[in-house]
Amino acid sequence: MTRSLPVVKLRVPTEEDAVAWHGLFDDPEVMEFFGGKSASPAAYERITARQRGYAEQYGFCLWSVLDEDDQVVGFVGAQPWGQEWGPDRETIEVAWRMGRAHWGRGYVTAAALRTLEVLRESGLTSVIAMVDAENERSIAVTRRLGMELEERLIAPDTQRDWNMYRLSLS
Repeated sequence: MTRSLPVVKLRVPTEEDAVAWHGLFDDPEVMEFFGGKSASPAAYERITARQRGYAEQYGFCLWSVLDEDDQVVGFVGAQPWGQEWGPDRETIEVAWRMGRAHWGRGYVTAAALRTLEVLRESGLTSVIAMVDAENERSIAVTRRLGMELEERLIAPDTQRDWNMYRLSLS
């Protein structure tokens, strides 16, 4: 039996969403594969501002995901790969993060499928997802999206293993 996905709304993150993101991600379980702790409130202000710029420039970004009650539950979307290591910095990465209370409800998959539609419409031919090799929940999302493991990498700052998944959009 396949369960139906929830209805989600995607919006370009507002200044207020920086506060929501900080609250949702200020949880060691949520941040387990990202150093174990949340960024500062000021960092989320910079991140959401950057996403507003990406939305204007590219037509996509890491959107705030809203549930059926219009509450922010996390982010899902796409942005250029921003690290010095790994794929080319021009490569578009699909990424997601949910608050712990919203795990296992299908929000990431529903929002990521909508993101892929937007990316196809924008003319992109492929996207990647970079996932910590021990993050089984996110690896499962890549499978649901039809992504294939392309390369295994080691993050130079943490020495952790990461997997690069790719999906052809054409």
